[in-house]
Amino acid sequence: MREVLGAFEEGRARLRPGVTPVGQTVRSTPGVALVDAVRDPGDLLVVGTGSRGPLLRALRPSVVRYCMAHAPCPVLAVPPSPLQADLDTLHRRSAWRPPSDAR
Repeated sequence: MREVLGAFEEGRARLRPGVTPVGQTVRSTPGVALVDAVRDPGDLLVVGTGSRGPLLRALRPSVVRYCMAHAPCPVLAVPPSPLQADLDTLHRRSAWRPPSDAR
């Protein structure tokens, strides 16, 4: 929760004067909660696409697709950074390698 609040405060510090952010905690499925949060056709819903492997695609529905199909406003789907895939690969490789002896 601290990470979420920290990110919210960091984003709020970068806003232009006159823009008021609104924080909200909701218990629901992600797609439904996001679509319920936007009511006005003038809103913009920004959703990260994330990277989904075949197993995740089979087990969980896509939040982005749900939002694009049901939101009353435009939806901007932001793909992950290409560098993120490189970092994930590096992390997976190092997780399987035993620590090297630093003698």
